Amino acid sequence: MNIKAEDFGKVENHSIERYTLSNNNGASASIITYGGRVTELRVPDKSGKLANVVLGFDNLHPYTGANPYFGALIGRVANRIARGEFELDGKTYHLEKNDKGEKTLHGGKIGWDRRVWKATPMKGADHVGLQLDYISPDGEEGFPGTVTARVVYSMNERHELRIDYSATTEKATPINLTNHSYFNLSGAGSGDILKHEMQLIASHYTPVDEKLIPTGEIAKVEGTPMDFRSPHAIGSRIDQVQGGYDHNYVLDRPKNAELSTAARVVDPASGRTMEVHTSQPGIQFYTGNFLNGSIKGLGGTYIKHGAFCLETQHFPDSVHHPKFPNTILHPGEQYQQTTVYAFGALKT
Repeated sequence: MNIKAEDFGKVENHSIERYTLSNNNGASASIITYGGRVTELRVPDKSGKLANVVLGFDNLHPYTGANPYFGALIGRVANRIARGEFELDGKTYHLEKNDKGEKTLHGGKIGWDRRVWKATPMKGADHVGLQLDYISPDGEEGFPGTVTARVVYSMNERHELRIDYSATTEKATPINLTNHSYFNLSGAGSGDILKHEMQLIASHYTPVDEKLIPTGEIAKVEGTPMDFRSPHAIGSRIDQVQGGYDHNYVLDRPKNAELSTAARVVDPASGRTMEVHTSQPGIQFYTGNFLNGSIKGLGGTYIKHGAFCLETQHFPDSVHHPKFPNTILHPGEQYQQTTVYAFGALKT
């Protein structure tokens, strides 16, 4: 197994590196220190042919411009915070409203997806990895407390990309980290993902209002187009969901399980499969609704529904919903979560 480092450009006099983690079977994951972004993820199909299955770019410039968080580490708080504010310990904190001027999305105007992370390559007995560290100062994007964050990407011989997240804080603050990779198991830029077969291990989801903010209800998926408890083609009922899927699912997690299966995906065309295992309570299923063909990246043009996201996380807008799993981290505590994206292929 191997780790390759190479220059990937500069941002404000910061040198950006790209690290490629490769196993002995040809699979690889490339990660840059700008935003901790997964830029490429190459895995084999049913005939052993390798292809990149995540949307991204081959150079730094498009990542520094407007793009929909391709492959990025998301923090300090993933997903949406209503009104761009929250109250904690009797004080109201006002955040950057970077989503239509109404709410905070994915950490604010300059979230962790646009920060430079310090990289340390790692090698284990059965994997290669990359440790990324970032210190978020008190008041960044309006959030309280200096937060010390660490994210470790690792790849093993079984084509598993593991992401371990950890963080500590000097003041109480909300924390909700995720990775925002866009997947197309036929290959990035190869078309839409509507024939991919999706299974989500979730009996409930959190309905949203017209601004995509959770209403606070935890609703059953049964009898709705949100029901993926058994595998369905992503496109089979998408026209029944206004705008397409962009919803948080409440995972059916066994008690005391460190990791449990959250999702399974099969691409009938390539035979590639993906399973998601996580310690998180929720997963955001998003179907690339805002892609419109205006972005050209690795593999070609990224059309509407040209990829899907499975962002493991706590629930959106948890700071306003006491019944949702808690996202407040206090001094002396450690935030710790793990997600594994496991790739395979159908037998020919």
